[in-house]
Amino acid sequence: MSMYDLSPNPVQNSTSPARPAGKKSPLIPLLIIGALVVGFGFGLVFYGQIAPLAKDINLSLPQQSQTQSAGGGNGESAEYQPQTTQEEAVIRAVKDYSPAVVSIIITKDVPVYEEYYTRRTDPWGLWDFQVPQMRQNGTEEQEVGAGSGFIVSEDGMVVTNKHVVADKEAEYTAITVTGEKYPAQVLALDPAQDLAVLKIDAVGQKFSAVRLGDSSNLQIGQTVIAIGNTLGEFDNTVSVGVISGLKRSITAGGVGASETLENLIQTDAAINEGNSGGPLLNLKGEVIGVNTAIASNAQSVGFVLPINLIKRDIDQVKATGTITYPYLGIYYTTVDSAVQKNNNLPVNYGAWVTTTDYENPQSDVFPVVPGSPAKFAGLLDQDIVLEINGEKIDKDNPLSQVIAKYNPGDKVTLKVQRGNSQIELEVTFGDRSDYE
Repeated sequence: MSMYDLSPNPVQNSTSPARPAGKKSPLIPLLIIGALVVGFGFGLVFYGQIAPLAKDINLSLPQQSQTQSAGGGNGESAEYQPQTTQEEAVIRAVKDYSPAVVSIIITKDVPVYEEYYTRRTDPWGLWDFQVPQMRQNGTEEQEVGAGSGFIVSEDGMVVTNKHVVADKEAEYTAITVTGEKYPAQVLALDPAQDLAVLKIDAVGQKFSAVRLGDSSNLQIGQTVIAIGNTLGEFDNTVSVGVISGLKRSITAGGVGASETLENLIQTDAAINEGNSGGPLLNLKGEVIGVNTAIASNAQSVGFVLPINLIKRDIDQVKATGTITYPYLGIYYTTVDSAVQKNNNLPVNYGAWVTTTDYENPQSDVFPVVPGSPAKFAGLLDQDIVLEINGEKIDKDNPLSQVIAKYNPGDKVTLKVQRGNSQIELEVTFGDRSDYE
């Protein structure tokens, strides 16, 4: 057997006649020809049966996919196509309104410290040694914080949270999604809400602005989109979730300061440090709130100020350059069924004029503030304000929320429960800043 011969060894004692070398058997060609004839015959029969069916169902070779052809033949990938109408709405809203979202950078002159050494001698005067100490060596401008905001007018008016721009000694810079930087001036701080209005310093330039929606008809479960400068590092970060709750009240703040925020939107759209002041949008791309606070001991629990509060601030700043609130001048407790039962009140709604606080009695405080609009209107201790201009006051629509819809100087009619009778009083709201 020659090398590389992979055939089996020949049988040594075979009785069959040996085939002469180089002479081929005629059986193999006949078998091949027979197989071809049979295969061709079966092919004709199969084609005759399958051809009509193929015609009916329009069988054809796979064509190049639309995505491949759109991308060209050079291996380029086509633009992603949304798979659902909701996904398409989210993508469209982000594309349309991300240019109106800005990162707000907070800078401030902070002390610069250096280390130096002083020479000391031990009490016995045997040796000297160097003692390290620190001293201030001037100041330098540093970034001390960051937040978010959104442009509400083409001339560069920006809305954000008050706590983002509360430092009067700091300077603020607005950075657009394209990386352009503009100095930003604080125009007004809302005295009652965590809101502020800024102005980008760019004379003659037109900016992309958001579209403001309506926060009065929101629904739990509604899809929402949050955009902001997450962690002060990742600008124009997008997160999507739903409205988890409405009319929430929380106490928010940091070390040494806190404030009570009412009528908030709760959402599970991811809101993180740095998102403060950014917009919350619906699927139409309309801003329905300002991202304001998070529950640090929970996951995906964020709180948002409704946009209708911001509309009032924007209009006031445009008209007067400041933000003011009307003032009535009473201490009160919101009445519900429990308060009615515990105090034997004639109604289960309204604002009860009283200084009664079961945890912190205020016996030294006048229920009706002397010299206030309420005093001039004739409100008395133990009165219950039921309505203002026909709008009912209850736990879901407290007095402070109703009053906030008006301006200083507005005259309204109060429907008041006094004992077992109901009367009407007219009052002209004062300016809250005059009584602080």
